[in-house]
Amino acid sequence: MSVCMIYFMSFLVFSMVSFFMSLDFMSLDYSVVLEIEMVSINSNSIVMSILLDWMSLLFASFVLFISSMVIFYSYEYMGDDLMMNRFIMLVVMFVVSMLLLIFSPNLISILLGWDGLGLVSYCLVIYYQNVKSFNAGMLTALTNRLGDVAFLMGIAWMLNFGSWNYLFFLDFMFGSLEMEVIVFLMVLAGMTKSAQIPFSSWLPAAMAAPTPVSSLVHSSTLVTAGVYLLIRFNFCMGDNVKIILLFVASLTMFMAGLGASYEYDLKKIIALSTLSQLGLMMSILAMGGYVLAFYHLLTHALFKALLFMCAGAMIHGLSNCQDIRFMGGMINQMPLTCVFFVICNMSLCGLPFLSGFYSKDLILEFVSMENLGLYVYLIYYVSTGLTVAYTFRLIYYVLSGDFNFFSCHNISDLGLVMLKGMLGIIFFVIFMGSGLSWMILSTPYFICLSSLMKLMTVIVTVVGGWVGYELAQLILGYKSKSLKFFWSSVFFGSMWNMPYISTFGVNFYPLQGGMKIYEVVDQGWSEYLGSQNFYFSLSAWSKFFQVLHSNNLKIFLSLAVMWIMLLILMIY
Repeated sequence: MSVCMIYFMSFLVFSMVSFFMSLDFMSLDYSVVLEIEMVSINSNSIVMSILLDWMSLLFASFVLFISSMVIFYSYEYMGDDLMMNRFIMLVVMFVVSMLLLIFSPNLISILLGWDGLGLVSYCLVIYYQNVKSFNAGMLTALTNRLGDVAFLMGIAWMLNFGSWNYLFFLDFMFGSLEMEVIVFLMVLAGMTKSAQIPFSSWLPAAMAAPTPVSSLVHSSTLVTAGVYLLIRFNFCMGDNVKIILLFVASLTMFMAGLGASYEYDLKKIIALSTLSQLGLMMSILAMGGYVLAFYHLLTHALFKALLFMCAGAMIHGLSNCQDIRFMGGMINQMPLTCVFFVICNMSLCGLPFLSGFYSKDLILEFVSMENLGLYVYLIYYVSTGLTVAYTFRLIYYVLSGDFNFFSCHNISDLGLVMLKGMLGIIFFVIFMGSGLSWMILSTPYFICLSSLMKLMTVIVTVVGGWVGYELAQLILGYKSKSLKFFWSSVFFGSMWNMPYISTFGVNFYPLQGGMKIYEVVDQGWSEYLGSQNFYFSLSAWSKFFQVLHSNNLKIFLSLAVMWIMLLILMIY
């Protein structure tokens, strides 16, 4: 049995065990904290802590289940790779880092998982080892390092408490200066890991990784780590931090939806869709609905993992082509994969009664009941409309019309291992939303809205679908006669110029500025007034004194003659 199958079976078994344990813990309202003391320094003890409660066990079961299906899927997708075992081991390290983060209530042990995710994600993003992958990997790693610095500062601030187990201080230290600073640092760390504005540019860049990795990263691991951390810290978030987080997350949701509507790379569209959903989770978390955020986190993990798997199967069949303009009529070539693809997209849009509907519709109705002003209400519904718009645009390009790829091709649904991997998730994409609503929401949310506000979700979805169809009909930006349309597509399609700021802004322009300063200051005025000036002055004085030394007798006699002549003049 190959390494792939061993890890697939192991993860699947552990996933089932974790799931049934979470049900047991949920029904008993039970949680367990295990503490293993590693080092004790004065009054501070470094403790390896493990927190077992319904939330950590349920999330771990989803992570293990999705990763088991992704590893099974990789058996065929990465089948031609000479370093298949190395790839599988990297994925396993990635999953173990995520589990360490999920089960840790201690900032020190969380940091192991947090940094493990950052390091292994870098190794996976640069897996194909070309210039694009190296640049994307460096952008991913360095952006995440900003959050790691905030995390380390949070650990330093927790020295004030005498323990790094934040679970003990969430209620007790609420409102204190130390806890406010720590929460702010954790929010900053969560924003970098979950790619909120202004740290969003690494998320589409990380698409340089192999597709099974993208499936894992964008569903249940790396990008959800920040959301999960903030769900744990939500009890001690102050109002100021929540308002900032709400504003940033809602803007991220809107920006990602706009960006996806202008994008032509299949994987980047799905990546921007993930970014939009992360903004949704973060913003609902900032409103106090941490259970809703966790609920959407789980349902989103299922359909997003399968969406990437379907995209991977298409890219695999299209000889690694990712441009949706080369696709079209794929329903005739890969019917089963396309059915999975459409079901996932409909779940993303919140179509009744798929898994995404239960969490997304509840979130929108929860927002409608809150009195947070027109801005939040509008940006939520506009962003939902944009989600439907880019989804319908994607379906239009990929499934309908003529087949736009090479006439000589080998595209079919014959990748049986990949299909079995996708088949393992599809039933959960359809049914798990309602199952989770019974499990997680012990008491139903009471929603009381007017008829028009209740129908608002349906109206926005229909309008969004129509806008997506119209967007798909538009002529490409560079062929358009309207220069205004071209520049708007450049601005919106590039995530409001964020990638340019985070790449050119942090390396090209500072280097160019440094070169100018070097020319003007180091080799310019400082040379003219500094070292070169000293050199020329000393050199001129040295030459002068050398002339005096060489002609001292002549000078003495000349001065003597001049003195005598002066005396004669004085006498007469």
